[in-house]
Amino acid sequence: MLVHREIVSVMKQMVDKFPIIALTGPRQSGKTTLLKTMFSDYRYVSLEDPDTRNFAETDPRSFLKQYDKYVIFDEVQRAPFLFSYIQSIVDDSRIMGQFIFSGSQNFHLMQNITQSLAGRVAIFRLFPFDFQELKSAGLLQDEYAPHLIKGFYPAIYDRNIRPVDFYPNYIETYIQRDVSELLSIQDMSLFRKFLALCATRAGQILNMSNLANEGGISAPTVKAWLSALENSYVIFLLQPYYKNFSKRIIKSPKLYFYDTGLLSNLLKINNVDKIKNQSVKEVLFENMIVSEYIKQIHHKNKKQLEPWFWRDSHGNEVDMLIEKQQEIEIVEIKATQTVMPDLFKGLNYYADLEKDVKLIKTLVYGGSDRQERSVAQVVPWSEVDI
Repeated sequence: MLVHREIVSVMKQMVDKFPIIALTGPRQSGKTTLLKTMFSDYRYVSLEDPDTRNFAETDPRSFLKQYDKYVIFDEVQRAPFLFSYIQSIVDDSRIMGQFIFSGSQNFHLMQNITQSLAGRVAIFRLFPFDFQELKSAGLLQDEYAPHLIKGFYPAIYDRNIRPVDFYPNYIETYIQRDVSELLSIQDMSLFRKFLALCATRAGQILNMSNLANEGGISAPTVKAWLSALENSYVIFLLQPYYKNFSKRIIKSPKLYFYDTGLLSNLLKINNVDKIKNQSVKEVLFENMIVSEYIKQIHHKNKKQLEPWFWRDSHGNEVDMLIEKQQEIEIVEIKATQTVMPDLFKGLNYYADLEKDVKLIKTLVYGGSDRQERSVAQVVPWSEVDI
């Protein structure tokens, strides 16, 4: 099964404009498959391989003479000493698209790029499938609930792996390993408990002291572990929009997971019947839609679009706010399949405050009919499109 990845077309536009293309994103999001398919005339070198990495470490000049151009270096952050050598090579050769980097450890990859290769690299992020990619392959279901549990990792669709089998192994083999490379964690069971606690906070305002108390760890440890989960593409923090309508604006971020399959697994939700609880359904649905916007922003390389949320101390809220060039899109997200007038309450409240900028009001809901109403556009979950 081959699913067309949205990011291919935008990457192709940059190959002749930058000497290096870098692709990062979660493990198992399809980076290697995409690069081998898209750049089939490039040589592929995995720096996960210990022999290859040893060659690169002990004799980097000879290594880069052998792999001097049109090479994909996979998991390149494992050989950080190569970056300064590659800087000299691309500066001398001035060949565009000379090297392709991929890596799943965002912190180390970006640290090395900014230190040695600033201005020479076009950076892209590939996430698990987005709705449009699944739809184009005929894999997007009519109902959203199965996707909340199944998630969007390619392996689940390619190999028909049950989520209950995939996600525990994903946590064991990838998340714990990546986090261990960033941090020295003495008690992995305590970290797994922390990860499960994060899942119970999905879609909520982040309260670090609460997480520390309940997890039995210090506030600095919470901060370090959250950062490691962010850099391993497990969670992301949606920042609040600070426009000063009043001083009483919430200024802490909201926590979300990149994939609802992983989130559902951590919450021990492994079948659709368990999503009948309305509050659980709302949390999972909101997380899925917010992460869908993030995925599309990166897959279409529209990184200039900044997503935020807005909430004041009285509980008035807009689930997501996206700054565009001349306007702001405000988005309310509701799992219900029935559109009732009270669903527009948050959008209307914000619209009454914002007088300076043109607003696009959007309600994303769990139904299937698109509607153009005077109060807002009503968009089915499956038609989210930035």
